[in-house]
Amino acid sequence: MANTYSQIYLHLVFAVRNRDALIPQIHREELYRYIGGILTRLGQKPIAIGGMPDHVHILFGMTPKMSPSDIARDIKSNSSGFIKTKGWVSAEFGWQEGFGVFSYSRSQLDRVVNYILTQEEHHKTKSFRQEYLSILKAFEVKFEEKYVFEFFE
Repeated sequence: MANTYSQIYLHLVFAVRNRDALIPQIHREELYRYIGGILTRLGQKPIAIGGMPDHVHILFGMTPKMSPSDIARDIKSNSSGFIKTKGWVSAEFGWQEGFGVFSYSRSQLDRVVNYILTQEEHHKTKSFRQEYLSILKAFEVKFEEKYVFEFFE
């Protein structure tokens, strides 16, 4: 749309169904590149993608063409199909219902990129549950714990 300008940076977080560790290290970079391609095809700008065997963090520049919910739906649907097609896991693969999405200013991007790209180091001292709940609290998101991701720790 002409004369529409925006600067929106979002951090998207979602987990593997049942929090199973189904994203092996050997395939993560290929999966992250695929997710980056999904974002690009959607007209969004991938900045950093990282995670662990059971969850993914994505930082991207969002254009107002789509809602965050539509973007999350398309990423989860397409990446799930990609993982199944590749045959990387013997179990039925799927993402948990829901996601977290948080906004950042341009001045915070370096810190968020570093956080996303150092997930393995970060999770040596903090569980995904602790991490996710601390993000919700830091952003003052009201939530009921029974509706947050299923945690199997």
